Amino acid sequence: MSESRLVYSTESGRIKHTESKPEPQAKLFKDGVVRIERQTKGRKGKGVMLVVGIDPAEHDMKKLAKTLKSKMGQGGALKDNVIEIQGDDRNKLKALLEAQGFKVKIAGG
Repeated sequence: MSESRLVYSTESGRIKHTESKPEPQAKLFKDGVVRIERQTKGRKGKGVMLVVGIDPAEHDMKKLAKTLKSKMGQGGALKDNVIEIQGDDRNKLKALLEAQGFKVKIAGG
């Protein structure tokens, strides 16, 4: 009975199973450097910058994403511990991250 997806029972009322969702693993690099990648795949040719390599245990990802988006003046999102920022101004983004205290590399073409 532990495998069943029982939602309601007349014996004990509504039953809620708490299934823990595993937190997505962040892509971290051994050298501790944050990388800025450019990606257009699956976005109909529109480019986004991906900030990869930030440890979510040490930094507040939502707050950092919001700060970067507002200072860049562009939209974006936080998906699977990767910050996505619209557009292609990687040098400005690199300067902002270095001001926050990160070591940054521009990756890709």
